[in-house]
Amino acid sequence: MPRWRMPTRASAALAAAGLLLSGCANPSVGSANDDPAEPVTLKFWHGWATPGEVKAIDDSIERFEELHPNIEVETTGNVTDATVNQALRAGGDKAPDVVSSFTTNNVGQYCDSGMWVDLDPFMQKTGVDKRKVFPKTLLDYTSYQGNQCALPLLADAYGMYYNKDAFEQAGIKRPPRTMSEFERVAKKLTVRRGEDSYERVGYMPNFRLYQNSPDRLFAQWGPRYFDAEGNSRLAKEPATYDFLKTARRLAAAQGGFDDLEKFRLTFGDEMSSQNAFLTGKLAMHLDGEWRGLMLKDAKAKFDWGVAPLPVPDDQAETYGRGFLTGTVAGIAHSSKHQNAAWELVKFLTTDTDQVVDFANAIHNVPSTYAALDSPRLDADPTFRTFFKILENEHSEALPPSTNGGAYVLSLMDFAYSVEAGHVPDLRAGLRRLDEQIDADTLQSKS
Repeated sequence: MPRWRMPTRASAALAAAGLLLSGCANPSVGSANDDPAEPVTLKFWHGWATPGEVKAIDDSIERFEELHPNIEVETTGNVTDATVNQALRAGGDKAPDVVSSFTTNNVGQYCDSGMWVDLDPFMQKTGVDKRKVFPKTLLDYTSYQGNQCALPLLADAYGMYYNKDAFEQAGIKRPPRTMSEFERVAKKLTVRRGEDSYERVGYMPNFRLYQNSPDRLFAQWGPRYFDAEGNSRLAKEPATYDFLKTARRLAAAQGGFDDLEKFRLTFGDEMSSQNAFLTGKLAMHLDGEWRGLMLKDAKAKFDWGVAPLPVPDDQAETYGRGFLTGTVAGIAHSSKHQNAAWELVKFLTTDTDQVVDFANAIHNVPSTYAALDSPRLDADPTFRTFFKILENEHSEALPPSTNGGAYVLSLMDFAYSVEAGHVPDLRAGLRRLDEQIDADTLQSKS
């Protein structure tokens, strides 16, 4: 499925189901002794499924084969992480050589298990200086404890879409930049209908809405999820308390969680023509770069813009930051053609024209410095807002963990309880959350 439809819960479910266990692979099965100039057929598995996306990746492979006539690439699309990892554990001639994933949460397991090979030796052999090619945050989410087992293959950045017509009607001159301003603007943009319903909500803070997984907004605080030993430290992180209390204040300013949740249940599907922002039920909305293209295709009946999400008042200087994620690519540990496989990974992730063409085709954010600066890149100003978010030094991605996305699922479930008012003692609740995350991490290593 398209990466923006991949729920955070999915990666955690894979981990919980035991599909991504550390230590389950045998890194010695494959070989990096092949000659990449010899004729070879590579198997490339990826997750893209819609016709436009599949065409874009097929076009990419065609460009690669023109440059490397000795390498034929067999592609298989719409493949899940679970299927990939089952194949890698089984090994054999049917397993893929090159793999991609929409789930950055699982990188820690790919690296720690050895199922995806360390790419640093390949970069050193071929003169790729990763720190000059890729933004630091993208390198962070494609590595684990010094093992660079994946590379970024386009990125996603999250910002705030806003209804310019609604802003003008309310006399608001620009999008809010701090959380206190966010609260005031959201309240001003909210239009009630009767005692417990709405015509429009300024901003829906409820964590069950579309892309509103709590980690997306939490990134605006720049939190530290784990300490140096890998233990969860959310109860020790001051930002956690401020974040959860801010979300509660945003809800209270617009009528409270219960009324907002009742209104949320009237919304249409996220990817449909009944999306709540598209239909004018939301004046401000957290979403990724793909939403702009969808708004244009749907011919939205109002003028809209994009801005970074607000930041905490005491971190006003970080305005412009946002949450980052993206597709990652790597080489299977079982591949006997790892040097040829590296040629494909290198082309897909570091060739400037390729990255630009692919980004333009599927409307995702380029993942290299050179591609971000390319004059061939889509010049749409709303799309380019997300480029600036990616390049902002304060933007953050989720830290890799050996328990995959299980810790994000735990945070999500806890945030649901907090917003509904079911956690009377926030500090005690966060301590229990830390204990649960640490237990899940320990289990994933056993």
